[in-house]
Amino acid sequence: MTETQAREEICRVGRSLFERGYVHATAGNISVRLDASEGGGFLITPTDACLGFLDPARLARLDDQVRQISGDSASKTIALHAHIYRAASQFDSKTRCVIHTHSTHCVALTLRPGSEELLPAVTPYFVMKVGHVPVMAYHRPGAPETAQLVAQAISRYGEAGTPIRAVMLARLGPNVWHDSPAAAMATLEELEETARLVSLSTSVPEPLTEIQINELRQTFGARW
Repeated sequence: MTETQAREEICRVGRSLFERGYVHATAGNISVRLDASEGGGFLITPTDACLGFLDPARLARLDDQVRQISGDSASKTIALHAHIYRAASQFDSKTRCVIHTHSTHCVALTLRPGSEELLPAVTPYFVMKVGHVPVMAYHRPGAPETAQLVAQAISRYGEAGTPIRAVMLARLGPNVWHDSPAAAMATLEELEETARLVSLSTSVPEPLTEIQINELRQTFGARW
């Protein structure tokens, strides 16, 4: 993906998420790690920008050391995104996009007395397309310790043989990552839909059995 294509795709995905209610006001951000052939570094949505009305030319451009080169002022979450890229690339070398939203049902689940993971293995597509989603204890938006905790979680799950594609920041929202903005958006959609199903359930859903999960591993390569 060229830098021009990445800029257009960030704006397309941002608009789609905004129009469908996955983000609101100026919440959320999207970044792309550019290939070396495009000069490396990162693109990220500007601070306090509405994802529904992004301008490709005004996206923040940063170098490999996360120093801003051009564009509007970068979102304060670029430090977290950079930690995610470094940690996730050890297990998914093609990781190229991180999306953060304040998706309603995901956040709602963290307002309850919680567990170490946001959701159990309640649907096959959640297991196949998302996987484990560890919950990070609340810290203020942009807190530097959050980036360290997220990187540690990515490494811990990856080293255990279950690489992850998402983490949940308690009271804030999910961060998801994949090899393109479109794929990261699809992961986010599956995560929020599963959270919505659980939120609407009148009782705690029974998770899939280990036999059923193992079938998903063998048939579809699920990383659970």
